[in-house]
Amino acid sequence: MGKFARSWALMKSSATILRQDKELMLFPLLAGLASLLVIATFAWPVIAMVGSNQVDLEGQRHHVSPLFMLVSFAFYFVQYGVVIFFNVALASAAMIRLNGGDPTLGDGLRAAMGKLPNIIGYALIAATVGMILRALQERLGFVGRIVAGILGFGWTVATFLVVPVLAAQDIGPVDAVKRSTSLLKETWGENLIGNAGIGLAGGILTFCLIFASAVLFFGAVATHSVALMITVGVAAVVSLVVLSLFQAAMHGVYSAALYRFATEGDPGQGFDRALLESAFRQKN
Repeated sequence: MGKFARSWALMKSSATILRQDKELMLFPLLAGLASLLVIATFAWPVIAMVGSNQVDLEGQRHHVSPLFMLVSFAFYFVQYGVVIFFNVALASAAMIRLNGGDPTLGDGLRAAMGKLPNIIGYALIAATVGMILRALQERLGFVGRIVAGILGFGWTVATFLVVPVLAAQDIGPVDAVKRSTSLLKETWGENLIGNAGIGLAGGILTFCLIFASAVLFFGAVATHSVALMITVGVAAVVSLVVLSLFQAAMHGVYSAALYRFATEGDPGQGFDRALLESAFRQKN
């Protein structure tokens, strides 16, 4: 219960900081736009290979060419690189706020650019892990999906603090993974509870928003007003996008505060230190 209370306090404070610094939501917005651009860029070569029968996506036994594997790995690498870059930028900006500053979009982007070699290195590691997990799922069937799920969960938990580590320290990607894994021992409860709590809260809000939008849309249909139906639909889409951006940005703020909490015993400005100061024991 102590860990749950601390995790909940971290979550609420993270949400409060995000409401004060709404510009932090620009980072996941840019990450989403960049990801769409990456998908669009890689869509053409994949379609071309499928069309030329270099890869069979219909049969039960997949025959995948080395070229397709290379393109797939490149997609994983670039996609991970884009997402990690903007996550590091978000974590950097969040740490400025936790230190009492007033971060801007440029502050986060400049900080991430300064860590670009380490970001690229970690993207390479993440892409390799992603390809391995995908291969397990495809080659081992049901058992492979179970194994990949377990390994993927462990990897996600162990690397939860890699992004704030990259943002705060000038270390390479391998050392960042090791550092995140070591911090896992101090943040195990807060890591899992807080991460699950953010996801649960986001899921509940998303469900409520979709339900309310559906009610309003059917109400608009009853009025036979096309303009009203379009207005409700657009408002629902915009609301869902804003909610997803808020949730993604909250993850970034939460991980930055959790990292600082684990390493310094103080999550930073905007958090109740008296409530959280006994959470971790500092390592010698």
